Amino acid sequence: MQGLQGFPKDLSSRIKTTIQNHPELADLFHDIGTHINTLTGHIQTNGQAPTSKKRKLESDTSTADTTADTYDSIADISFSIPQRKKLKLEIGHSPEIGAIRGTNPTTGEPEFGIQYNNVEYCICLPVPEKAQPQYSFCILPTSGDDQLLFTVPGTKIKVEAIHSEQPVGEDQSYKDVVIRMLNKRLKKTKVIEPNEKDFVSTIAQAHRKGEKAVHVKAFRGSKDGFLFFLPTGIIFAFKKPLLFYPFHSIASISYTSVLQRTFNLNINVYFSNINTDNTLNNNNADPSTHEIEFSMLDQADFASIDAYIKRRNLQDASMAQQRRAQKFNVNGVKNGDDGEVAHDDEEEGELQKAQREAQDMEDEDEEEDENFDPGSEGESEGSGSSDGEERGEDGGEDGGKSDADGDLVEKELGSEAEEFSDD
Repeated sequence: MQGLQGFPKDLSSRIKTTIQNHPELADLFHDIGTHINTLTGHIQTNGQAPTSKKRKLESDTSTADTTADTYDSIADISFSIPQRKKLKLEIGHSPEIGAIRGTNPTTGEPEFGIQYNNVEYCICLPVPEKAQPQYSFCILPTSGDDQLLFTVPGTKIKVEAIHSEQPVGEDQSYKDVVIRMLNKRLKKTKVIEPNEKDFVSTIAQAHRKGEKAVHVKAFRGSKDGFLFFLPTGIIFAFKKPLLFYPFHSIASISYTSVLQRTFNLNINVYFSNINTDNTLNNNNADPSTHEIEFSMLDQADFASIDAYIKRRNLQDASMAQQRRAQKFNVNGVKNGDDGEVAHDDEEEGELQKAQREAQDMEDEDEEEDENFDPGSEGESEGSGSSDGEERGEDGGEDGGKSDADGDLVEKELGSEAEEFSDD
């Protein structure tokens, strides 16, 4: 489990069980494990900064010497994960021993990287809320390595910034060149990109008007980010760690806290496919599941997201038994004289409850409109002439008013009223 390397097996097992029972503690255990590992690194280096980042690539290449490979390179590329630095991006030629790595432009030494044989997924995403187009490449490892996240401009590539075994034309963009290089060398996957046929947001982009958005804003706990609905799965970017859930890892998807403007999206993932920090893990075989909640999604995107889920045959668990909302004896239908409230065979879920409450509010508003009498002053709201007529039938004060109204009609109409009465 990432963040808990070096922990005794029995302790790791207990932590895993605790997270299953209390999923909200997953981030806490990950942070604790990472902090302990960081302290251990400082102790082992006698107070000096640990060199684990630089050793990462070396330790993972014990069976293959990546320095024996030749590399294409692109200068001045911004990395965000695992470190925020501007480095030289290097992409090895050999699919067997090559790697994707960030190299210090001054020393020429690799800072970090991932071998091709350990790359599980490679995803290229447009960076939202930027005036100028940018694209981020998310390199997700099978296990062991840190994730990589680097960003390239959406402009034409500077020929002087690239060193490649194949000629690069001035009309090619950074994105196209990197995708071509990676697809040629990656062993397990190809570069995955969003497709407008799968998902398009209905919310217009303020920064690049006229361009369709393929993302939605969301929160994972206190972390804000963006959800992308891809042809192969769902990814939450761009905060560390990147969270990607391919379709085969998803047990079900559900909606909660459905309000007028926002709703929450819950992805129920097989526990075998996640680590303690909610990143992907394909090495376990645990059939249990773990729910991951993304909150504050805009209601305007509900229909598009729901269509994506149904089109991909992802189970909608909004009405699962554990999500059934408690039904109270309010507005229930009473049966018989005992006043017992009748219950449906199945209780309503959060979505149905929200819809019912909205309908009840509309019904109440319509009822108030029907009972409103603009000429009744001093009376309670909603009491119209119909109420007065009903009380008048009982011979009360309004009954006298009704008789007075009759005298007034006779006085004003005179003989014409008598003619009507004779008829």
